[in-house]
Amino acid sequence: MSLSVLAQSGVPRAAFGKIVRNEARLAWRQPSGLIAGVGISLALLIIFGEIPVFRQSSASLGGLSTFDVYIPILIAFVIGVLALTYLPGPLVSYREQGILRRLSTTPVPPSWLLAAQMVVQACLMAISVTLLIVVSVGFFGASPPKNPAGMVLAIALTIVAMFAIGLSIAAAARTAGAARGLMAAAFYPLMFFSGLYYPTQLMPTALKDIAHFTPLGAAVEAIQDTMLQGFVPAAPLLVLAAYAAVFGYLAMRFFRWE
Repeated sequence: MSLSVLAQSGVPRAAFGKIVRNEARLAWRQPSGLIAGVGISLALLIIFGEIPVFRQSSASLGGLSTFDVYIPILIAFVIGVLALTYLPGPLVSYREQGILRRLSTTPVPPSWLLAAQMVVQACLMAISVTLLIVVSVGFFGASPPKNPAGMVLAIALTIVAMFAIGLSIAAAARTAGAARGLMAAAFYPLMFFSGLYYPTQLMPTALKDIAHFTPLGAAVEAIQDTMLQGFVPAAPLLVLAAYAAVFGYLAMRFFRWE
């Protein structure tokens, strides 16, 4: 249902803005996911930047420093935390508490609540990613992205793909406890293959190949190439687009408001 149709039926367009503001206030009242995502990633970035040996190039990392390697990894980490912990949890909780059912009895469609959550999370992701890039470039002398447009494309596809996975979790989980279990089952393996625990450059070939076909592994590859080499790699972008399409379909197919 379009905003214009809703406006004609008595639901003003401003109602969506109010829902977004309310969801933003709720997010700030429960900032654990935001603190975990932004706080940990920023702390690790500062630690790697302050330790001289981490700023030295390494042959085992393909001539990159540990600091260079971890910038795209931490960007992927922030997106992963917010999409897999901050997005599904409230939606499942709203369904479990009957909030979505009560909202369906008003002129405002429940889909607006879903859209508002996505707007809030996307804004938090954009702020977090920008902060990491500004700190790495402005305070620790990292090279500015050689292809800013390509980097924006890679980050946008990462956000869409991870949103789709997060919404699929919200669709599959019937309780908040089940949602937490699914989030953990998805988050920790994905972060391993993104290189957070062990850089992909140091992984055995078989694990490295698997990493390239995971959403966050592909995200790290695409972001790193646009930051350091300048070109937009097709393969990881296609992987991200495939995850967005498949999990987006699953989320739409199985998501229930009640």
